Amino acid sequence: MASLSTTAIRSETSNPPLASASRLMSLDIFRGATIAGMILVNNAGDEPHSYWPLKHAEWNGWTPTDLVFPFFLFIVGVALAFSFSSRLKRGASRRELLGHVLWRGLALFALGMFLNGFPNQYHLALWRVYGVLQRIAICYVIAAILALWADWRGWIVTIVGCLVGYWILMRFVPVPGFGVPTHDIPLLDPDRNLAAWLDRQLLAGHLYEGTRDPEGVLSTIPAVATALLGILTGQWLRCTRSPQSKALGIALFGVIGVVAGKILNIGFPINKKLWTSSYVVFTAGLALLCLALCYWVVDVKQWRGRWTKVVLVFGMNAIAAYVFAEVISHLVDHVHTSAGLSWQEFIYQRLFVPIASPVNASLLYALAYVLMCWLAMWVLYRKGIFLKI
Repeated sequence: MASLSTTAIRSETSNPPLASASRLMSLDIFRGATIAGMILVNNAGDEPHSYWPLKHAEWNGWTPTDLVFPFFLFIVGVALAFSFSSRLKRGASRRELLGHVLWRGLALFALGMFLNGFPNQYHLALWRVYGVLQRIAICYVIAAILALWADWRGWIVTIVGCLVGYWILMRFVPVPGFGVPTHDIPLLDPDRNLAAWLDRQLLAGHLYEGTRDPEGVLSTIPAVATALLGILTGQWLRCTRSPQSKALGIALFGVIGVVAGKILNIGFPINKKLWTSSYVVFTAGLALLCLALCYWVVDVKQWRGRWTKVVLVFGMNAIAAYVFAEVISHLVDHVHTSAGLSWQEFIYQRLFVPIASPVNASLLYALAYVLMCWLAMWVLYRKGIFLKI
């Protein structure tokens, strides 16, 4: 995200380099795999019949699907550390970088709003305000400002403040009309929690789930910590230690994060829809372990080949791939055939239901959708076109 711009960048040749000297190929690989996972879990043929790893947890707890979004937000932070360092060395001022950050944040937020209404739901009374790209935009801007005008000590203080402060708010502050969590109401009750109450006060009629929003106002606080943990990781990767030491350090902190997240889960449950503090620590730990593996394989051992190009197709055009997938998904969901079925239902029932069991048919549809998106991004990759925001 940090290296994104609003123009299309074309490579000098028809075969773009796998990675430039100013960026880690392992980060692009991790980003590409994350985007592929995001498209896969968002486009099941029939979600009720999906395998459990491809569904979100109903409330507390987690599944592999619940890792995708925090992984991407973590990657945004890692990329920021590399991007800002490179641009400052080239002579850019912090004020210039801030201007770019604000513009990109605004562009991302607007693009998210566009997707929320596309293709025909732009009704001001019902138009959803928040969403995936909007959360990325807000966290990106806040994390970028802290990256420009604070150091690692300030980042750590902010991370701790976000996580502890959010826990205090959700655990001890009375929810108007309901009472104190754990005394009058259960902790993290789906509708009777402070985050859901605040969303209803500020955004009634504009919420994804009617009474709450998984990317709502209050839960943005701990989401900022996810991006800042990425920045800290990026700074570690930029240090002068040996690549082996860097990989080991990332893996070690990954294990610590996973264990700490599970411990915190006892008193403040892991919950993706509320982006709880335990969820931040746990998912950051898993993200660190995944990045450590990618870094060791791709950048330390240099085990590269055709498989890296396959993943880089998504990794080098991550936001473009996500937006393309969402636009096509919205179209096939809202445009209907003469028989009254949406095109999504028509394609799924005609092509996939006859050849497999319900869960496998749903999976095959999702895999075919990922392949379609990959082919579209492959055309751009082959032409050396990287659409950036």
